Amino acid sequence: MSLKLYNTQTRTIEEFKSNIPGEVKMYTCGPTVYHFAHIGNLRTYVMEDVLEKSLTYLGYKVNRVMNITDVGHLSGDSDTGEDKMLAGAIREHKSVMEIAEFYTNAFKKDCERLNVTWPQTVVPATSCIDDYIKFVQSLLEKGFAYIAGGNVYFDVSKLKDYYTLTNHQADEMVVGAREGVEEDFNKRNQNDFALWFTKSKFESQELKWQSPWGLGYPGWHIECSAISLKYLGEYLDIHCGGVDNIFPHHTNEIAQTESYLGHKWCNYWFHIQHLNTEGGKMSKSKGEFTTIDLLIEKGYNPLAYRMFCLQSHYRNPLVFSYERLDGAASAYKKLTNKIENLQKSATGELNKDLILKYQTKFKDALENDINTSLALTCVYDVLKDENLNSNTALYLIQDFDKVLSLNLLQQNTAKVNDDLHEYILQKIELRKQAKAQKNYALADEIRNELTKQGVTLIDTKEGTSYKIN
Repeated sequence: MSLKLYNTQTRTIEEFKSNIPGEVKMYTCGPTVYHFAHIGNLRTYVMEDVLEKSLTYLGYKVNRVMNITDVGHLSGDSDTGEDKMLAGAIREHKSVMEIAEFYTNAFKKDCERLNVTWPQTVVPATSCIDDYIKFVQSLLEKGFAYIAGGNVYFDVSKLKDYYTLTNHQADEMVVGAREGVEEDFNKRNQNDFALWFTKSKFESQELKWQSPWGLGYPGWHIECSAISLKYLGEYLDIHCGGVDNIFPHHTNEIAQTESYLGHKWCNYWFHIQHLNTEGGKMSKSKGEFTTIDLLIEKGYNPLAYRMFCLQSHYRNPLVFSYERLDGAASAYKKLTNKIENLQKSATGELNKDLILKYQTKFKDALENDINTSLALTCVYDVLKDENLNSNTALYLIQDFDKVLSLNLLQQNTAKVNDDLHEYILQKIELRKQAKAQKNYALADEIRNELTKQGVTLIDTKEGTSYKIN
């Protein structure tokens, strides 16, 4: 079986083929750092993390880039309202850059607590102003953009298929037909979008830069296109985001980027469905939203929320309630308890045939459009299989956790203070060196020393872990 992914652009599940065999260039839309991320936002990043780790598990080398929106994102996606960053600064009586730094760090902390790997390249929007100006100048020269009312707009009428990601028709986007669509009389067409705002529209904007069109700042959509091109080149394999990004953000990205390049830009569009509450989509604009900090305050392990996400397919809307989270937390606790008990009696030689059998089953789940529910089932199947000795089962669980990232074999380390943890790791390294030098007597002495201190070592092909008795 080969990897198959649902492609929003073609609305079909396709066999995945990267532009360069064995390598994947992946772009993910990052947060607008004007407030804390809520768990609905974080579902998207959890599933993008699973996608990246699945690709790595399947043998691809992944180069992932993510932006940080610290300027340009308006409260209305159709170029209306105030900049969200400015709104955050006014709310907290801080500068925009202070807000950006604080909430970027808060977002990174949330990712760490959810075992979401920070991308290799993370780029603040404010760091690429010259790139946006170059991009906009090129679109003007090619006739895809125009200046009106002091602002620069992209002219969607120049495109044969602006709605390539959606089933929209042009007349469906008239004023008032969709929430957030308000008339801007500077535009030639209502669906045209801003590439650059000047001082003529937002006098209160804190962050402004000189440009050929006046003092101003970039539109929201331009940043992802320019950052992706700068760090990943002209041919992108996968672009990710939440379904709310499909229109207008990703639609506008395709329009401006392919007009700039003159060729197809991205082959696969990977979108994650909303996390809803009983009352509808979770949203910051409603004034109340659930954060990871709030879950922790209520006594939940953040990884219970990660498991809650993994239990559902990324393309299915997921309804959040504390009752449903309790179910995921209970399942996670039972699962880790079973694994902990298995670690206490770890015995047996690794069975390579059974390892291959279960790894194939796990890969099949990932290759089936990243089916995390089936991938989790593989863990339970391993625990139930009486033909698997405990060491083989633990090896497989550790292997699967490279993608699931639920700390399935690391629960006991939470009971260890930092000094003891460091001491144990030093002993494990000394034992590894002793074994490499065939000094098995010293290796056994180190193991026995740790055993007397209540520490049991667990050897696998991937290395040595430990548990506290």
